[in-house]
Amino acid sequence: MTGPVYERVALIGLGLIASSIYWAIKRHPGLAGEVTGYARSQETRDTAKRIGLCDRVCDTAVEAVQDADLVILCVPVGVMGQVTEEISEHLKPGCTVSDVGSVKRDVISNVLPHLPENVAFVPAHPLAGTEHSGPESGFAELFDNRWCLLVPVEGTAPETVAKLRHFWEGLGANVEEMDADHHDLVLAVTSHTPHLIAYTMVGVADDLRRVTDSEVVKYSAAGFRDFTRIAASDPTMWRDVFLTNRDATLEILGRFTEELFALQRAIRKGDGDHLHAYFTRTRAIRRGIIDAGQDTDAPDFGRGQKARK
Repeated sequence: MTGPVYERVALIGLGLIASSIYWAIKRHPGLAGEVTGYARSQETRDTAKRIGLCDRVCDTAVEAVQDADLVILCVPVGVMGQVTEEISEHLKPGCTVSDVGSVKRDVISNVLPHLPENVAFVPAHPLAGTEHSGPESGFAELFDNRWCLLVPVEGTAPETVAKLRHFWEGLGANVEEMDADHHDLVLAVTSHTPHLIAYTMVGVADDLRRVTDSEVVKYSAAGFRDFTRIAASDPTMWRDVFLTNRDATLEILGRFTEELFALQRAIRKGDGDHLHAYFTRTRAIRRGIIDAGQDTDAPDFGRGQKARK
């Protein structure tokens, strides 16, 4: 392939994921000739200009998508339909629109109806992130050896999907394709419900007045620290995730509740055999994650310096 994968890439929304995409592109300049960016907040646009985020920061989404060959929606899933409606008439014929949302069925339902027939839509979800948000939180290595799931809609040309795959692989990601409903169920298990549990546990600590704030901070063990890290994630994004992936999240929460009741019963009855067998089985999942290269077994406690940049 000669020349960049896409001559012009437009990033709509300039938070952690968009900024990381841009810095990863700069690391591999063959991915895009020019990158434009837009954020609804004037403060965010000013910050982006100050730190050199994007080749050109635009004052409107319409200006940002002009003549773009790839448009990536990096906004909360709850507003993707609205943003698409705003830019739809200004999209370049033959361009590809994608996204980075962690819910896919709802995004497809809200975005696809607004797109012209001569524009391709290839939803995507990079499984990468930190608890930080905003244009200054991104870094080029965010996607390295992480998975990006592509969820092509029916009728999408294979070469269009292959081109976006090549783009994400250039950013450092491993890429797989997945059906939208299966994606939403998988993410309800691996991301959405764990986030909800983390928010709940931190909320319980906040409500438990017999434990003071200073004790929660001073004596935080690794498990609670990880909960607080997860619970520090962008509240707008996660509100939208739970509202738009309601069915899958409720299904997994129901199963979680059943498992929790079984553990409560084992503790109440002093059933050590049940507890030991359960913990042994779940421990193997952690080893599988390490073996797959998605984390390390290093006792760093800080959970990765780059993520705390």
